Amino acid sequence: MNNETTTLTKARTGKKSQAAKAIPGEWCVGILGIDAKGRQVVASGDLKLRARRAASCLLEPAAGDSVACLRIAPDEVWVMAVLQREEGTANVVNCEGGGMRIAAEGGRIELAAEELDIATQRTRLATDSADVVGRQLSVVGTSLKLVGSVLSSVMDRVQHFSRHYLRTTDGIDRVSATHVECEAQQLMRLEGEHTLVNGRELVKARGAQIHFG
Repeated sequence: MNNETTTLTKARTGKKSQAAKAIPGEWCVGILGIDAKGRQVVASGDLKLRARRAASCLLEPAAGDSVACLRIAPDEVWVMAVLQREEGTANVVNCEGGGMRIAAEGGRIELAAEELDIATQRTRLATDSADVVGRQLSVVGTSLKLVGSVLSSVMDRVQHFSRHYLRTTDGIDRVSATHVECEAQQLMRLEGEHTLVNGRELVKARGAQIHFG
C-alpha cells in the first residue's frame, strides 16, 4: 500500500469518527423564575438561562422550584426534572399538545386521593364490568340517558319529582305494595279494553256525581 492510499484511508476514517461524535450537554441546577414576558428563566449561579420544559418532565414547573436542567447550546436549555418545590404549591401533571395515554399492559392502574376532580368536555368509558361503591352519589346533568337490557335497583326509599313523566311498557307493568295511593288535582283516567276492580272486602266510590255507562 503506497503512501497516497494510506493517507486517503486515514482521512476517510477520521471523517467517520468525527461524524459519530455525540452532541455534548451540560447539566446544571437552579431556581426557576418567570420574567416580565412570562417566560421561564433558571437562575444557576451567576447565570440566568431561558429554559423550556422537556417533554419527559410531566410535572409542570412553578416559580420558586429547584430544577435540574440540561444545557445543549447557549440558547437551548431544557428543564428535565423538578427537584424540590415550596410547600403549598399545587402539583400539576401536564402534557402539552396531542394526546396522552396511560397504559399498564396486563396490569392494573390505581388512583388514590382524598378528593378527585375530573374536568373535560367529553368523557367516554368502555368496560366489560364496572363497580361504583360510595356512601353518597350525586349525578347532575341537563340530559340523562340509560340504555340496557336489565335494570335492577334496591332502595330503602325512593323520592321522585318531575314536571312531566311519560312511561311506556310493551309487556306487564305491575306494582305490588302494602298501600297504594294515586292522586290527581284535576283528572284521573283509567282506560283499558277490560278493566277489573276487585276489593276483597269493600269497593267504595264517592263523588258529587257518579255516572256509569
